[in-house]
Amino acid sequence: MPDSATIAGIDRDAVTRWLADNVEGFTGPAEFTLIAGGRSNLTYLVTDAAGTKMALRRPPTGSVLESAHDMSREWKFVSALRGTGVPVAQPLAFCSDHDVTGADFYAMEYIDGIVLGDAAAAEKLPMESRKHASEQAADVLAALHSLDVNTLDVPGSRKTTGYIARQVERWTAQVQAVMPPETDQVVRIAQRLVDDVPPQVTGIAHGDYRIGNLSFDAQGNILAIFDWELATVGDCMADLGWMLSTWGEPGESSFAATTSTPTQAGGFLTRREVAERYAAASGHDISRLDYYVAFQRWRGACIQLGVRHRYQVGAMGDDGYDFRVLDQTIAGALAAAESDLAG
Repeated sequence: MPDSATIAGIDRDAVTRWLADNVEGFTGPAEFTLIAGGRSNLTYLVTDAAGTKMALRRPPTGSVLESAHDMSREWKFVSALRGTGVPVAQPLAFCSDHDVTGADFYAMEYIDGIVLGDAAAAEKLPMESRKHASEQAADVLAALHSLDVNTLDVPGSRKTTGYIARQVERWTAQVQAVMPPETDQVVRIAQRLVDDVPPQVTGIAHGDYRIGNLSFDAQGNILAIFDWELATVGDCMADLGWMLSTWGEPGESSFAATTSTPTQAGGFLTRREVAERYAAASGHDISRLDYYVAFQRWRGACIQLGVRHRYQVGAMGDDGYDFRVLDQTIAGALAAAESDLAG
């Protein structure tokens, strides 16, 4: 276990004092363990002197794009969704004082569940529970999308059109700012996307809803949805497209997954079964699902192009990650997006 006095991103003494002042029942001193890091927000397990556990979230150290790591956005969504029936961890306290540990952060309930980050992690979930976990993934997403955004204090435009177009404009601009070799293909796909945008289904869009951001119990019930850093009010169908773009099936060697695909471990529903389950639970039309999967593959490639560029220019430091593996991922995602749009 790393020395909690020197753990990256945490001023142990200052954070301990702040937690003692702001979290009811907290008893110092505390131990801090990094449990999720890398290129997203950082998550720490905090254990106080009484053995009580909580989680703490803060941006990456040395983040190059602060707007992509807005902790107040995460906090507002988790706080607003608590009590709606959509499973989220209980929020405990938010800190905007950068003198404490150099960035905004917040504390929340620690959910000790099964997180299926990759195929190896899928082995933690019993085979007989995987079908139910798949159903839960569809049902909980439908429940999130059924919420009336006008009754919730969450950030994001209440516009009922234009979400996809704004997303395409944003990600195209980020790619063009660094001009990788794939720029022409990115722009070509972007134009096809904006030329044929389906009618928007407005609601809360999580932005990174996938099985790896869900915590399950051993029976396959969802305990909490994590990682709300990209959440906004937008097109609900984009969430379904993203989840399915990450949902590989056993034996698929050519599936262009946008991220790790634990569902290839077996026992899970197929993409079609998940989509149909979601449609039945939400009442939403999924006839244009291929469009949303294409959009998310394209968006995933844009994100990876940004990650690759930051490694190439040394902005990510030397963390041992071989960013050259992204070349194949990016190429596969862009090719699959074009194929999806071709019908």
